Amino acid sequence: MAFFGLFSKDKKENLDKGLEKTKEGFFKRITRMIVGKTTVDNDTLDQLEEILISADVGVDTTLTIIKKIEERASKQKFLNSDELNEAIKEEIAQLMKDAGEVENFNFVDAKKPYVIMVVGVNGVGKTTTIAKLANQLKKAGKNVFLGAADTFRAAAVEQLTIWAERVGVPIIKQQMGADPASVAFDTLSSAVKNNANVVIIDTAGRLHNKINLMNELSKIKRVMQKVVPDAPHEILLILDATTGQNAFEQAKQFTLATEVNAICVTKLDGTAKGGVVIGISHEFNVPIKYIGIGEKMDDLQLFNKYAFVESLFS
Repeated sequence: MAFFGLFSKDKKENLDKGLEKTKEGFFKRITRMIVGKTTVDNDTLDQLEEILISADVGVDTTLTIIKKIEERASKQKFLNSDELNEAIKEEIAQLMKDAGEVENFNFVDAKKPYVIMVVGVNGVGKTTTIAKLANQLKKAGKNVFLGAADTFRAAAVEQLTIWAERVGVPIIKQQMGADPASVAFDTLSSAVKNNANVVIIDTAGRLHNKINLMNELSKIKRVMQKVVPDAPHEILLILDATTGQNAFEQAKQFTLATEVNAICVTKLDGTAKGGVVIGISHEFNVPIKYIGIGEKMDDLQLFNKYAFVESLFS
């Protein structure tokens, strides 16, 4: 599985560094567990199950992995522990869903403007993720507009404004308490007028009553479609890896409330629970599109499941 041909040396090193705690926390345990083994017995499966669950892979995903390894072992004799290790890597990668070939943000060129609506609770790194994404899109030669539609918190608008100034991209905003849909409308109108490539719309980060959340996000979408008929092209859910099982619950609530079609998992560098990426990708059948592996602007990466698994086991 030599998948790092897709990545530059710097990106590979950043990914390896960002996943250090997860690698130390449980993938090294997998490696130690299978040293010298050429067969998969009940003890091996029990140990693997314990390791995966402890890393917040999730019960359903863990049981699926165990079942696939058991089925594979019944048909194939592993000649050495390397082959067993490879089998585990392959089964994990096959369960995950990523966005495919998305290097250098070429996917945004399919639409003009390409509209991203960002959702997620407060504290998951939503504002900084938007800033990092805007910065990388700008470096890739894209004309980027931001919309501060999280008008529920004054701090949200202020923080996004500061980041927009640092990155050097325009931001459309209104006063606190303004209608978020109105901000989204103004942002898209300005973006179209100025020939923007990408528009990123922030939304309120509170997990309030699901019906209210659904209504608010649906209204923003309807109003945006008055300007760009097929907007938003991407509904990006931001999840914090350090919250473990809470990230699963947030994913459940937001995928029920709106048509999430991309996920970003942040703060992977700060946790040994990086297995949450595997479980969320599998259980919600939504592509992981980005991962956050550090605080620097370049520490937001387009996600590739093969590179992710390869790094975890390297």
